[in-house]
Formats: sequence, structure tokens, C-alpha cells
Amino acid sequence: MILGKYRGATDSGTKVVVVGGPYQTRTAVFAIIASVAALSLGDALIKTAKLSLPLWQMYILRSALLLPVLWWFARSQGPITPKAPFWTVMRSILLVVMWLSYYSSLSLMPLSLAAAAYYTGPIFIVALTALISSKWPRRRTLFSIGCGFIGVLMIIRPDMAGFDLGTLLPMIAAFLYACAMVLTSVKCQNDDPVALALALHLAFIMVGALLGLFSGREGSFIFGPWQPVDLRLFATVAALAALILIGSVGAAVAYQKGPPTTVAAFDYSYLVFSLIWGRLFFGELPGNIALIGIGVIVSAGLLAMPPRQRRSK
Repeated sequence: MILGKYRGATDSGTKVVVVGGPYQTRTAVFAIIASVAALSLGDALIKTAKLSLPLWQMYILRSALLLPVLWWFARSQGPITPKAPFWTVMRSILLVVMWLSYYSSLSLMPLSLAAAAYYTGPIFIVALTALISSKWPRRRTLFSIGCGFIGVLMIIRPDMAGFDLGTLLPMIAAFLYACAMVLTSVKCQNDDPVALALALHLAFIMVGALLGLFSGREGSFIFGPWQPVDLRLFATVAALAALILIGSVGAAVAYQKGPPTTVAAFDYSYLVFSLIWGRLFFGELPGNIALIGIGVIVSAGLLAMPPRQRRSK
């Protein structure tokens, strides 16, 4: 591929020339931080409410609540036809299967190990970006991503005593996430983020309905039977729908507006917000090593900030 043809192709030099207008790095960083804050808060709400819906039902209910809002908002902005329909569909499939892979791993392995494996995603993003551009990123960017990963390990301190093939599931999820975000940057950069979110949640409903055909298995996280939804559970699902909307739109904006490797470094802040919500909701206080890990993650994100960039006209 020709260097500079796609947005986010590389950040390997002091000056980067990319087609289509300048990066908006600050906007991208704000968007990814808002995205991971919302997603981590959703996880805290699930833990607080002790939500016990099968995955296929969650896919359907959450996205069914979002579709009317997304449709109205997208229509108010004009035509909602994707500019790159094939890549929009591929992006949606990648993200739906990504969540399926990650959540499936939680029943096979400790959560800390799954999280550690999943947060190899930014490293995959760096590798994929380099593959697309045919140039390896700057050493400073590679160092910042490595520091971010070390910070994650310091926070979650996974138990690596044994190896299970289930470890491959969150790593597959990480790879799929990286593919989806790089694809957003290089193929869907001109699509409206709301349209991308609309396509994503249509995919959630379709996959949920497909999985529902095999439901009814007691004790199964994916194929469990339909659970009755009372008012409290509905309110929780509505809150989760709002948070996933912020998360999905925020991620789309971030990878459209900023260099993928820089956004990937700030993606690690998910762990920081998880610690914050843990303290507020459950009284969990991180230890000294975890606090140092937070500092390492923040430093890695700042280190990944690229020099001033421009695009060719």
C-alpha cells in the first residue's frame, strides 16, 4: 500500500503526511477516554446489580433500546447510507465477535488473566498499523505502548501459574478489536460515527437472535434461557444501553480523528477508571503497586502523543 494513502497509516517520522486533513489528536484522546470511562462504568453497574442475563438476551435488549435513538439522531443529520458499506459491516462483525470471544473466556479462566490477555490489543494495533504503512512506528511510540502494557500488569497482577487454552480467547478478542479500530481509521474515516454505531447495534441484535435459536441451556452464559425483565432490570439495561452508546460512538470518533497508536495508548485508561469505580461502588482501594501502574499508564499515554502532523492536500 502507498504510504500516506490512509489516515493513521504511520507516525514513524517527525513530520507525517496523510491524505484528507490534519489529525485532531486532542479530540481523539478525549473521545477514547470518554469511551472507556463509560464502558468501565457499565461493568461496575453490572457488578452492582448482579445482572444475570444470558449474553444473547443482553445483546438484543440493550441494542433494541438504542436503535430508535440512533435512527432518529442519524436521520436528523441527513442520509445515513454508509460511505463504505462493506467495511462498515466488517467492522460491526469484528466488534460483535470480539465481545463474544472475550465474554466466553470469563467462564474458562480468571478475570485478571483474561483482562491481561485482552489488553494486548494496543500492541496488535501498533503491529497492524505498521503492516499497513510498511513502516515501523517511532521507537518512542513502541516504548510507550510497552510501558502501558507493563502498567496494566502492575494493576491487575494476573496469576500466571498455569496456562489454559482459554487464554487464546481474550487474545483473539484483542486482535479482533485491533482490526476493527485500524479498519475504522483507514476505511471508515469518512463515515458518521452515529451511522457506525447504528450498524454495530443492528449487528448485535442479529447475532443475539441467531444465538437465541440455541438458547434454553440452564447455566450457560451464552445460551441460557430467556430471563423475565422487571422494572429494575429494565432500568439497568437502559443505563447500560446509554453507556455502550457513549462507548461505541466515542471509540469510532477517536480512531477517526487520531493516530491509532496514540489512541491505543490512552485505551489503557480503562483500567484506571475500573479502579475508580471499584473504589466508589465497592470500597476497593488499590495497593501501592497498582497506583504506580496508574502512573505508568498515564505517562505512557503522554509519551505516545505525536509531534505536530499535517496532511497533503
